[in-house]
Amino acid sequence: MKLRAKGQVTIPTEVREHLGLHEGDEVEFVIRGNVVHVVRGRNSRSQGRQVASRLRGRGSSGMSTDQIMDLLRGED
Repeated sequence: MKLRAKGQVTIPTEVREHLGLHEGDEVEFVIRGNVVHVVRGRNSRSQGRQVASRLRGRGSSGMSTDQIMDLLRGED
């Protein structure tokens, strides 16, 4: 793995998958002696939580909760 001119490296796919990292996730570098550990950022949310937060409050069916529950239960 080579260090690029701007100090960038590519995290290998198997490492990203193991850590559950996705585009936009934050990572932190922890230095211990001559070893650098890459860890998920403390404030980094999982991809599912990111998607859920973007969608929260966007749905509008025009139905009440009771009407939706009746529809899901098959009640008339």
